[in-house]
Amino acid sequence: MDLTLLLFAALLFAAVLLLVFGVYSSWNGKRGPEAERVARRLRNAIGDIGSELAVSITKERTLSANPRTQRLLEGLPGIARLDRLQLQTGRAMSTAQLCALMLACGVGGLVLASMLTLPWFGRLMLAGVGAALPLLEALRAKRNRITRIEFLLPEALDMMGRAMRAGHAFPTALKLVGDEIPDPLGGEFRAVFDEVNFGVSMPDALMNLATRVPSTDLRYFVIAVLIQRETGGNLTDLLSSISAIIRDRLKLLGQVRVMSAEGRMSAWVLGLLPFVVGAFASLINPGSMDLLFTDPDGRQLLGGAAVMMVMGVIVIRRITHIRV
Repeated sequence: MDLTLLLFAALLFAAVLLLVFGVYSSWNGKRGPEAERVARRLRNAIGDIGSELAVSITKERTLSANPRTQRLLEGLPGIARLDRLQLQTGRAMSTAQLCALMLACGVGGLVLASMLTLPWFGRLMLAGVGAALPLLEALRAKRNRITRIEFLLPEALDMMGRAMRAGHAFPTALKLVGDEIPDPLGGEFRAVFDEVNFGVSMPDALMNLATRVPSTDLRYFVIAVLIQRETGGNLTDLLSSISAIIRDRLKLLGQVRVMSAEGRMSAWVLGLLPFVVGAFASLINPGSMDLLFTDPDGRQLLGGAAVMMVMGVIVIRRITHIRV
């Protein structure tokens, strides 16, 4: 039997097996007998009121609900960064499920490349692109979440300042913001308030917030509060100043994005134009593009064109991506 077919069958079997195992591990971690036993013991210890909150607060974050998968993932390089990324997206998916999804997408890309009868380097490239798709989507979700939090942060700081001027303590102001500000920022402040209530010190809870939300503006708030707790001062005026600075920065960022919109559109047009032209050429004259994939010189031309396109997109992005 062909070695390629055997390798493809083995990879497909492994991907399906990991996907089924990830789904089962997720279900077992939430609905399995071990989870039910822990929840029942917590209910007996603290009563029925607030038991669901206690379970969610005391549960440690793990890479997988299965101990063997946990030990296997802990030995992989870069798994800590992947788990931190998954935490920063705010999703309930575990790192094991994300790895299984990446493997399944990689095998799907390899299957698609085999159906298109691409050469080996093309198959490996398409499999790598497929495996990177879940990771790229997680990065996009992280950026969108941070952007949403940064737009909500000035209003949250103003609300905290008004609450503290009215006589409320800082933890009470955190709870007020968590109840009034919509998610995702409201949920993060509620998590800080719950951690403080369960015995975590305020500096540790704020540092956990900065880890979950890697936003520069939010870290300014965390650093300002920590310094104020050490040295003293008027925290309400400090929060008002930070809120005004964030609003001015967001306003300037909007102006910069408008002025750089033409460059970003140029990057999209120049990046997609070769593929659109190639697709139209293949539709109008079928077979006219086959020489680029079958002839060695054509493959070299495609490789050189791909490298130059990537370099051009990177240069345009560096020109149009202005940090404010």
